[in-house]
Amino acid sequence: MRHVTIRQLQVFVEAAERLSLARVAERLHLTPSAVSFQIKQIEAQTGFALFERVGRKIALTDAGTMLLGYARLVLRSLQDADQAMTDLKGLTGGRVRLGLVSTSKYIVPHMIARFRTAVPGVTVQLTEGNRSRVLGLLTGGDIDLAVMGRPPAGADVLAERFARHPSVIVAPAGHRLGRVSRLPPAALAQEPFVVREDGSGTKAMTDQFFQEAGLAPPVVMVSSSNEMIKQAVIAGMGLALISQHTVSLELALGLLATLPVEGFPLMRSWYIVQRRTLPLLPVQARLRGFLIEVGQNVIEDISRDHARIASTGRPAQESIKEPGDAA
Repeated sequence: MRHVTIRQLQVFVEAAERLSLARVAERLHLTPSAVSFQIKQIEAQTGFALFERVGRKIALTDAGTMLLGYARLVLRSLQDADQAMTDLKGLTGGRVRLGLVSTSKYIVPHMIARFRTAVPGVTVQLTEGNRSRVLGLLTGGDIDLAVMGRPPAGADVLAERFARHPSVIVAPAGHRLGRVSRLPPAALAQEPFVVREDGSGTKAMTDQFFQEAGLAPPVVMVSSSNEMIKQAVIAGMGLALISQHTVSLELALGLLATLPVEGFPLMRSWYIVQRRTLPLLPVQARLRGFLIEVGQNVIEDISRDHARIASTGRPAQESIKEPGDAA
């Protein structure tokens, strides 16, 4: 493997992802025979076939699948090195690949907008998923930073808390349980619930609440979409345990109501997470520091803006605050 070239690895990764030599040739401005030759050169170095033909298509062999992970890591490391060299030249641009758990998409874009006001040359590439997927992307090197709740124990990452994260139980406006001043968890035992999918932090929190309260309410819908869950609750399908940040606007507009369940809101935190084994590039570290510094202020501004919209029907016409400004 020591004589395999970067170009050969690029060709191999493209072929592994597209499984079409013709498409790789078109993308890399090569002939199909040149693509095939580059792959054969790697196969000669490794001593293994990397692809096999299945009917009229090609597929990775076990050896090809194993090599693909290492090849991606090598190419990403070169990209990171190139970015680091660019940053050392004193440029204010660059790119940050940021992963978001689904719930955080309601707050993080507001933070990124402010960050880019301070550093307009930076491009932030956002990738959304549930906690399991985002954590996998982070540890696999496909993203640089992630915003999520507390990572699971044992994850090889560093996590820094930067904002409070309350979760509530919501019902459609006018729900009968919203008319009382205090509800014991047992009052929810027979209430239908709509819940997030397995692998999401919200689902893990919901399961823990049900278990600790000794509840097994009927689950009438499972969805990977917070928007779908909100609409289901508004339509009267059931209750939901959900991030308050997710339903801030609907609560302000009176489309949803929080139930006064004992022990709620459940207070968690938002974390900015990075790989333990790799140092951050300057532009990545700058975004991380920005979120830690102003993240909570931005969330409070969003809540105030939603309340203002509900009362006046118009969004706030305020200038964007500079980094570090008090809320």
